[in-house]
Order: sequence, then structure tokens, then C-alpha cells
Amino acid sequence: MNGDVRVVADAGQASGGCHLFSGCGFPAPGLQDFQFKPLFSIGSFHFTKPELVAVLCVVTVTAFFWAAFAKPKLVPRGVQNIGELGILAVRDQILRPALGRRGDTYLPFLVSLFFYIFLMNLMELIPVFQFPSMSRIGFVWPMVAIVYILYIYLGFKHQGGWGYISNMWPHDVPLMILPLLIPVELLRFFIIQPFTLGIRLFANMFAGHLLLAIFMIATWYLMSFSVGLLFAAGSAVMVLFVFLLELLVDLLQAFIFTTLTATYIASSLEAAH
Repeated sequence: MNGDVRVVADAGQASGGCHLFSGCGFPAPGLQDFQFKPLFSIGSFHFTKPELVAVLCVVTVTAFFWAAFAKPKLVPRGVQNIGELGILAVRDQILRPALGRRGDTYLPFLVSLFFYIFLMNLMELIPVFQFPSMSRIGFVWPMVAIVYILYIYLGFKHQGGWGYISNMWPHDVPLMILPLLIPVELLRFFIIQPFTLGIRLFANMFAGHLLLAIFMIATWYLMSFSVGLLFAAGSAVMVLFVFLLELLVDLLQAFIFTTLTATYIASSLEAAH
């Protein structure tokens, strides 16, 4: 991002640097670290670093699987071997538990979704890029929309219009409860589920990136040939800890989003109640 590196650079521009005893305040990270100057503009469209990261991730995932399976061999080697391991991991850990073998039709979609989200998240830990585009909510909602359009389409296709709607709530409850239950279930389906699907990914990446930026900048700010050096060392240890934690979170959030997608598809193919 212009993010961590830019803020650290700005902190050191003043003579002697902006450190603990320099008289300047701590350059705290904030929302400004999620805003970027356009790389170029076409009319009212501004192409910024998050868009560049997203495009690179699409190209990288596409190129990787193209290289792996353009000329597949019976005995996989090299890139094909890695690609097959990735596909089998998504199939056996995400798709099959939710959909069984009948869900193999949706394997390409789930594989693409998982690796795209994972790589987008991972960009926050890669030098130069250092920004997870999923920490911008505008990158999350389109994926939620794609998942929900597919979800609803498959539900209407396999269960019929009224059947799909009526299967959103259980039928073995007392009639007097239905006036309360039906609005709650419809609210859950149309509002709560898509909202939580998107906000979970966004909030985790936003908070994690902000936390990493805080400790990176704190390490720079506290560094001096005095007692501040001790605090800077402690902050540097936290940078490493948060880095490793974010590596786990990046993978976990891709796994959760894709697993929920598989679960939603399964509930569209058959009634949940």
C-alpha cells in the first residue's frame, strides 16, 4: 500500500526522524492508510493500488491453473502437482463435506473463489504490495452478490419458486409461531446471511492490516539509542507475531467464505428444513 511503507517514510522525513524523544507525536495509522491516490484516471474512473492488486490476483490465479493443466500428464509433476494438491484440498475439505460427490460440478467455482480470496488476503504480507484489497468493503460485496445470485438461482431451479421460499422455515412448528418465525427466517436469509458473509471477511482483513501497521510504525517511532530501543524491540517482536497470525487469518478467512458458499449451495439443492 501507500500504507505501512508510506507512513513509515513520512514519519522519518523530518530532521532526525519522528521518534520517541523528537518532540513529534506518534504517527498513528488510521483510515487514511486505506485511501490511495489514483495510478491513472479515465473520466470519473480512478484506478488505484487496491484495483491493481485485485487484477494481479486474478491474473496470477488464472495463469497458475492454466500452466498447471494446459497440458496435464497422467503422472503430475511440478506446477501440475501443486495445482492438483490445491484442488484436492478444496474438494476434500470444503466441497465434499457440504455437497458430497454430486457437488463436484461446482468444484471449479469453489477452487477459484478460495484461491482468489486467499491470494488477495496474502497480499498484505508481500513486500511492495503490503495491502489486502479485501479490507476495502467494495471488493467484498461483488463476491457476496455472485454467491447469492447463484444461491437463489439454484434454489429456484431445484425446488421451484414457492417450494424454495417455503422451505426457508421449518414446517413442523405450531401455527401460532409462524407469524413470528417467517419474518425472522426471511430476514436471516435475505439480510443477515449475506451481510455476515461479507462483513466477516472485510472486518478481519481491515483489523488485521491496521494492527500490523500499528506495530510496524511503532517500531520505527520507538527506535532510538536510549530506553526507546527496548520498546522498539518489543514492538518488532509483535510485528513478527501479528505477521504469522495474519498468515493464518488469511487462509482461515478464505476457507470460511468458501465453506459457507458450499453450504449455501447445498441448501439450495435440497430443502434445509
